[in-house]
Amino acid sequence: MTPDLKTSPPPATLFSEDAENIAKQLDESAKNGRDSGKNKSTQIRRFYDELVGWQERIGTDEQKFKDYEAFIHMLNAKAAYAQGRKLVTQEFVEWLNSCIKQVTDTRTLNHFRLHFEAMLGFLKAIRG
Repeated sequence: MTPDLKTSPPPATLFSEDAENIAKQLDESAKNGRDSGKNKSTQIRRFYDELVGWQERIGTDEQKFKDYEAFIHMLNAKAAYAQGRKLVTQEFVEWLNSCIKQVTDTRTLNHFRLHFEAMLGFLKAIRG
């Protein structure tokens, strides 16, 4: 479930097959009995919007990335909190954590944002 964000150029499937597979897994995990009603698009979108906000502040400036890197990693804590409130599944938290671990510079931040964006598109298509 972990995409490879670090290769340059990114894998050809990062924004297509990989993103679609993640979307399917997140949709499936939200359908099972104990997790029913989790991973709603609006909840997932909040994480994406925050990520985009950080990327817009940083741009391609590596020093700004270093200055804001801790705040990007704070998304892990926010995801754990959302899971504790039963808003997202463990699968979403694990996917987000694994992606954030790979964000080490402005290039990988951009790869993650685009992968996240593609996943959201597939999730919307799956759910109609």
